[in-house]
Amino acid sequence: MRVLLLLCLLSLGNTKPYQPVNIMDLMKNHDIMMADSDDDDDDDDEDDDDYDDEDCPANCRCLPQVVQCSDQGLISVPEKIPEDTVMIDLQNNDITEIKEDDFKGLHKLYGLFLINNRISKVHPNAFKNMDNLRLLYLSYNLLTEIPANLPPNVIELRFHENNINRIQKNAFDGLRKLHVLELGANPLANSGIEVGAFDGLSTLYIGIAEAKLTSVPKDFPSSITEMSLDYNKIAKVEVEDFIRYKNLQRLGLAFNQIKFVENGSLARIPNIREIHLDHNRLKKVPPGLNSLRYLQVIFLHNNKIGYVGMNDFCPSSAGGKKNPYTGISLFANPVKYWNIQPAIFRCATGRRAVHLGNFRKK
Repeated sequence: MRVLLLLCLLSLGNTKPYQPVNIMDLMKNHDIMMADSDDDDDDDDEDDDDYDDEDCPANCRCLPQVVQCSDQGLISVPEKIPEDTVMIDLQNNDITEIKEDDFKGLHKLYGLFLINNRISKVHPNAFKNMDNLRLLYLSYNLLTEIPANLPPNVIELRFHENNINRIQKNAFDGLRKLHVLELGANPLANSGIEVGAFDGLSTLYIGIAEAKLTSVPKDFPSSITEMSLDYNKIAKVEVEDFIRYKNLQRLGLAFNQIKFVENGSLARIPNIREIHLDHNRLKKVPPGLNSLRYLQVIFLHNNKIGYVGMNDFCPSSAGGKKNPYTGISLFANPVKYWNIQPAIFRCATGRRAVHLGNFRKK
């Protein structure tokens, strides 16, 4: 269930330009409102009709437990939100600040969507007593740091495309149920991540793509299974980069400036299934791929690879059995694909799993 939920959550993210989240589809398709809920209140007999106008905030549309106020030009959170509200949609407005009492009394709130506003300030007590909040979307705003005192049971946090350039120590303290943390498209450098910034987390996914990283952060939670660091300025991969991340299954390092992968680096992530190293500056296939038993997808296109060795991808002996590759990409490299021996891909599922092509100089 945890993995299925993670896939559902990730399917919503990393799309740009801004696309609004369809709240009703989210609830209907993934039954996400009830996931992880500890609320045993007997609400089965509640009327499913729309709220009366007097019960609904101005400029909003209300359904049972859902308040939709997107695209209304609001400059602040509306007042008199019904206390039984589970989902609040405030996307695409002009809200600049989240005040202390904006969500006071909304103890059943599960999802809060504040995407694409102008929020630069969040009161330290804005999320106080919101123990049932699981989804908090603050992407496409003007935040410069992570808000304080985040809801303790949140499973997904999205801060994509703000102005965050610092993650303070213990910024996510107490968030022991967090699955997804999206921090992409912020001006965040390695120096802006304080030691202990991710202490206490056991999250599965962290995304810091489109930032200013020059190396792989070494302080992520050891529980992480997916890391997205595409579109940064990382120049090399070293052995010490992945010491903590033995559970990693998907690694995104595409569109960086990587020239070198130190021998032994990839051996630190023995459970890896998918690696994206395309659009870098590699001159050879990274060492150690043939020892990764579970690796099935490796993207190396748009590099400077001029040679492919017989054992670069597959074990040299039958005793080193591994799962077959379903995707190997080598196109847009200067290697002459017609000189590559077919046996090099002997551990792929078939010809369709291998993507080659001639190199064309621009």
